[in-house]
Amino acid sequence: LGVFLICTYAAKEATKKTKKAKLYVPQIDCDVKAGKIINPEFIAKCPPGCQDVKYRVYGTDIYASFSSVCNAAIHSGIIDNTGGKILVQKVAGHSGYRGSFSNGVRSLSLPRWRESFLVSEGKPRKGVTYPSTLEYSSSKSTTVKSGNDRVNVPTGDAVRKEYQTSPVPTPATQMATTTPTPTTMMTDPSTTTPKPTITPATTRTTTVGAAAKTRAGLHRVRDIAFRGTSTSASNRNILRPNTGIQRQEPVAAFWRATGSPAHLAVETDSWKPGLSLFDTGFSSKEELNPKPLESISQGNPNCKVDLSFLMDGSWSIGKRRFQLQKQFLGNMAQALGISSTGPLMGIVQYGNDPSTEFNLKTYTNSKDLRNAIEKIPQKGGLSNVGKALSFVNKNFFSDANGNRGGAPNVVVVMVDGWPTDRVEEASRLARESGINIFFVTIEAAAESEKQNVMEPNFVDKAVCRTNGFYAINVPSWFSLHKVVQPLVKRVCDTDRLVCSKTCLNSADIGFVIDGSSSVGTSNFRTVLQFVANISKEFEISDTDTRIGAVQYTYEQRLEFSFDKYSTKQDVLSAIKRISYWSGGTSTGAAISYASEQLFSKSKPNKRKIMILITDGRSYDDVRVPAMAAHQNGVIAYSIGVAWAAQDELEAIATDPDKEHSFFVDEFDNLYHFVNQLIQNICTEFNSQPRN
Repeated sequence: LGVFLICTYAAKEATKKTKKAKLYVPQIDCDVKAGKIINPEFIAKCPPGCQDVKYRVYGTDIYASFSSVCNAAIHSGIIDNTGGKILVQKVAGHSGYRGSFSNGVRSLSLPRWRESFLVSEGKPRKGVTYPSTLEYSSSKSTTVKSGNDRVNVPTGDAVRKEYQTSPVPTPATQMATTTPTPTTMMTDPSTTTPKPTITPATTRTTTVGAAAKTRAGLHRVRDIAFRGTSTSASNRNILRPNTGIQRQEPVAAFWRATGSPAHLAVETDSWKPGLSLFDTGFSSKEELNPKPLESISQGNPNCKVDLSFLMDGSWSIGKRRFQLQKQFLGNMAQALGISSTGPLMGIVQYGNDPSTEFNLKTYTNSKDLRNAIEKIPQKGGLSNVGKALSFVNKNFFSDANGNRGGAPNVVVVMVDGWPTDRVEEASRLARESGINIFFVTIEAAAESEKQNVMEPNFVDKAVCRTNGFYAINVPSWFSLHKVVQPLVKRVCDTDRLVCSKTCLNSADIGFVIDGSSSVGTSNFRTVLQFVANISKEFEISDTDTRIGAVQYTYEQRLEFSFDKYSTKQDVLSAIKRISYWSGGTSTGAAISYASEQLFSKSKPNKRKIMILITDGRSYDDVRVPAMAAHQNGVIAYSIGVAWAAQDELEAIATDPDKEHSFFVDEFDNLYHFVNQLIQNICTEFNSQPRN
């Protein structure tokens, strides 16, 4: 019996020790979004100070993975601004994320997103093993605590961080990265056999360089040695006649770094602002040793984009280079991992006129898409890129063609040399429709050829942003295969696809402000603060949301127009400078004036939103001017204070009245409606067709 009691006591003590063993809880930063962490369920510790508007949150109770994890936890009430442990569970994508204001955090609405997450108290669930380190899919440098050490890790897409932080055993399934992600290994254009994904034990950095190429004076000629004599007539003879001088093709270099830490596998993109992909400074004498593309047989759900390639089918490209372009597009399809839950890809070929080869829903796997690309015949004609961009903007990204709404719209323009028409206006309209435009320019104009280019700096006039991220210049068609992985990495980096259309970057918002005598100087300043609080929530620029303002009494005054200021700071400063006018209250005339002076000059594809603030009944009729504004596409919100007439507020507001009109008894309570107003604007935006 004594032996039995001793054994029982020893077993209990061992059990207590086992229970006391604590799992190391990794710390995450305030700006970490749930979508950047690959683990489906994890416990993490948030630092203090995450309650900040710059850490965006989308949804209520269930959050879009685009949200800041820690600020979502504060919004849900799990932790406060002092930080703490949280449990995060990934769940399926969701439609209709609802915005709300809770615990000092305002979350935004979102029509749909590919992945969601739930936040709860940081207590382990029974039977679940939690990782002591987190797997990230990120492009930034992350500092991770490991025991008493701190390690700086320059992470790539789906980079595995493996650090021993706890003696707690990790299941074998957690030790290998299973999420398929693009790498920077290069592919031979003739390679079609996929290579299984292997995570190497060394850091690999891929960079490419190119030697300067010899130009043939004013006119350019294709290298006949590559194509024989049968295609000599297909050189750029439409604009640039054959002079009989051969061009020397550049030799590209491939350099691989060695000596990296054995526990990391890092991929890097050689992009730097203002530099071509090939302007990297490495010797052009090194031999290129391309590798086959990795196979992504199940698709890549971490890259949910709707992608259109504008394929150059002009005669200037020639048959050989057209074939190289098809091989490149096939390799892109393979590297992207086409699937209904990941990226979808369609192709438009342009020459004199554009035509759709296949749309987004035609093929939902890489193999079928590659086979279809191989069968595309060349159209011929000029290089009318502007016409092709207009065609894509009006026709390609529609529900009927497979556009998914919640996925960013991306266009990659392939152009041989330079376009034969203008691209600036077509590109601007496409950007305002929420399309992210990339340019891949092959064999761009030399200094001696630039006089032949119809629109100088056409790339900067066309791309989403002129920061180098959206433009790749390739010195030769025979170097094109080198940009597959860098381009995949860019189009899949949804955080940087800043031209995507949202409720916060796609409107012309005109404020119509009552400056009558009944308002008073102090209350007028309160109204201006209300206007500023609304304005600062929007993304303001000449291609995003624009702000204008009108003040009225018996008369009307244009304080500033939509095109006056193109930065948020300038708009806020202009609002602050508005001086109080004082006078009567002719609200109907003010609506007509705003329609003529502001909204008649609104941009195409911009939502026209009028926000009118008044404190009393109008001396004139408001119904007829308001109806005219509604018929011209103006979405009107009315905000009444104190003695404002409810019937007039409802007449001014767009239907349904209850969602577009507000009333508050005192000026000091206006701030209560800032979040509600923005939420209603976003809800209405999300419920409308894309364009």
